Amino acid sequence: MLRIAVVGSGPSGCYTAQMLVQLDPEVCVDVLDRLPCPYGLVRYGVAPDHEKIKSLQGSLRSVLEHERVRFLGGVRVGGPGGLPVERLRELYHAVVYCVGAATDRHLGIPGEELPGSWSATDFVAWYSAHPDAADAGFLRGVRSAVVIGVGNVAVDVTRMLVRGAEELRPTDIPQGALDALAASGVTEVQMVGRRGPAQARFTTKELRELGGLPGTEVTVDPGDLALDPVDPAVLPAVQRRNLEVLRGWAGRPSSGAARRIRLRFFLRPVELLAEAGRVGAVRFERTAPDGRGGVTGTGRFEEVPAQLVLRSVGYRGVPLDGLPFDAPSGTVPNTAGRVVRDGVPSPGEYVAGWIKRGPTGVIGTNRPCAKETAASLLADAPALMRRHVPEDPVATLRAAGIEPVPWVGWLAIERAEAELGARLGRSVVKLADWDALLRAAGSR
Repeated sequence: MLRIAVVGSGPSGCYTAQMLVQLDPEVCVDVLDRLPCPYGLVRYGVAPDHEKIKSLQGSLRSVLEHERVRFLGGVRVGGPGGLPVERLRELYHAVVYCVGAATDRHLGIPGEELPGSWSATDFVAWYSAHPDAADAGFLRGVRSAVVIGVGNVAVDVTRMLVRGAEELRPTDIPQGALDALAASGVTEVQMVGRRGPAQARFTTKELRELGGLPGTEVTVDPGDLALDPVDPAVLPAVQRRNLEVLRGWAGRPSSGAARRIRLRFFLRPVELLAEAGRVGAVRFERTAPDGRGGVTGTGRFEEVPAQLVLRSVGYRGVPLDGLPFDAPSGTVPNTAGRVVRDGVPSPGEYVAGWIKRGPTGVIGTNRPCAKETAASLLADAPALMRRHVPEDPVATLRAAGIEPVPWVGWLAIERAEAELGARLGRSVVKLADWDALLRAAGSR
């Protein structure tokens, strides 16, 4: 019996486990996660009002309920207090790391560390009830916000900033975040990109959602659209449809709505300005197309008032103690999923997902990525099977003081979240802190 550990229970981890048990009837997979809850970014990264995407949890659930797959939550691998990578390797014939890209990119400009300046990742974790997130008073005293970035995450946080409480109440958003958003005084959000609208990374479906928010108008500067030199006829279909949506908004008269979203382009942030000890404005430099697909500064500047700044300019992988790491790409060096140490594949060590290829693609992109890694691992299986591993790795984990949260513990968390929702007169409501999760799982 080939025993494999998959570290990470998000889409890449679940798809890897699925491929392994589908391709080899003699494989048993333990899916480890440092959180007591499965599903990774599907649970903690998809906005609560995106029910269709969140329903993907159903297919991931079927993987984790497979008879040869076992979920082990609450198991930290690497880092302080975590199970060392070397020790984990001794417990299994092979280990596949599917740990994603756990941090965000910085702007690298003065004032970025001021109170009121956050990564979009922090904001998403808060309204998604990630147990590591804290209520940092994101919205306290905020009238206007700036979101730096023009991808789907930027669209998500922009939409959430102006969503009405009644629209969010039927979702699983934690009660604290719902209350804060209901009391929010935000009336304007500006989503800003340094390049033109033709280079924006959002998808048309997500973009259109902004135009359907009750009590909110969306505005686009016609001058930004005119400045972009790209011929729409040569653009891919998504960018072409995006421009059509933006043109429609640019030609629309003001509705006088209570809240406004402004989509702005050709502005590069150069400094966050302080006011009363926190962010008070963002200083931008106007950019212009450079003729080579990029932009160049024009020397003209503009200050945009904002008491909240959320940067959404990409994710980065972080090193895992005991694994090699390529800092420029933010990935673990690998060949077809095989971890490479000192130029050669390391027996029994594999990667899949963003830590393998970088933070690119959509959720479905993880399927072929996982299949490639699974194929590499199974091709190596005869050599891997020569090494003896414990019959039950969980017993060894418990002996080391690690008490995993089993699948039944996760099911207990689900029940507790349904009961909380019923008490609050809502549907399911997420538990938002470690103690509550572990108590519900029966681990504390």
